Amino acid sequence: MAGGKNSQSGFQPDSDVHITFEEQQKINKFARQNAKLEDYKEELKVKQNELKNLEDASDELALMDDDVKIPYYIGEVFVHQCLEKTLSCLEDAKDKKKTEITNLESKCTDLKTIMSDLKTQLYAKFGSRINLESEESD
Repeated sequence: MAGGKNSQSGFQPDSDVHITFEEQQKINKFARQNAKLEDYKEELKVKQNELKNLEDASDELALMDDDVKIPYYIGEVFVHQCLEKTLSCLEDAKDKKKTEITNLESKCTDLKTIMSDLKTQLYAKFGSRINLESEESD
């Protein structure tokens, strides 16, 4: 299958261009990696927003009195706990979220490396007859 053009990448068939099975596999792999990268980017935005919310909560708690009980959401219920315990829980949650963000950023970097290698190979073969650029640049 010579592959049609989709919104993000694709091959424009040309009568004098032959696509081997291996080249088609590279095009397909690039498309899969690109889709996965977009999923990771969306997940990264969500996690970064969650981290910001945790940081905002910590900042707000800095203004609270030491003896106040703080409602803290665990699972499906709120538990009331002391300020020190709540701050500790928030720090643990922030550390966990930062680790998740770092792991996602690493996955994105790995995918970009794979995609860059595939781009080099495919552009070397097909030149301007193939479009592997996403609609929005990084």
